[in-house]
Amino acid sequence: MLQLILASAFFLGVHLGISGTPLRSWLIARYGEKTYRLGFSVAASLGLVWLVFAWRQAPYVLLWGSPNTFRYLAVLLMPVAFYLGVAALTTKNPALQTELPAEPCAHGVLRITRHPLMWGIALWAGLHLLANGDLAAAIFFGTFLVLAVKGSFDLDRKRRQDGGERWQRYLEVTSNLPFQAILEGRQKLIWRELGGWQIVLALALYGGLLHAHARLFGVAPLG
Repeated sequence: MLQLILASAFFLGVHLGISGTPLRSWLIARYGEKTYRLGFSVAASLGLVWLVFAWRQAPYVLLWGSPNTFRYLAVLLMPVAFYLGVAALTTKNPALQTELPAEPCAHGVLRITRHPLMWGIALWAGLHLLANGDLAAAIFFGTFLVLAVKGSFDLDRKRRQDGGERWQRYLEVTSNLPFQAILEGRQKLIWRELGGWQIVLALALYGGLLHAHARLFGVAPLG
């Protein structure tokens, strides 16, 4: 279990301790953008491989087990995580652009949250943490949950430093927390913008993974 804890600490440290912090700016200034990106990619990739390996090798320590309630909740809500991921990767997001447009605006899934990929990962991690119910899984999926949630706020902080007035205008019409801007009346949910083909693609990918889950990961979500 110690190796898994160390791998988790390393993986989080690479992301949360470097990316989105003053250390990132210092490294870029000292070594250059290309060298930084290469070094960060190598460190992050090694950290991910180590984390997965350590999880696979960790002993099973029961916490709450795998009650049907949590397993079925994961099956029910994982399509939402897939949709957030698909929509994030197929929607032009001002929050991820090097330079914001003159009038940044939210469209589609960005009306719900300006960081859909982060919240898709957070939902995936949280559901799998609940559905597994052992210590190793709690550390493994908890790592991604912390990374995704904390990372969304780190992205906001970074953009506040770089985006100036344009970013402030984008903040006023969007929210990091899903549905917050809609509930506060700063944004509207327009269903037709959510992308019918994106929903179909997300469901297709989810169905394929659900079918192959037992062969790929040794666990049948539906029992």
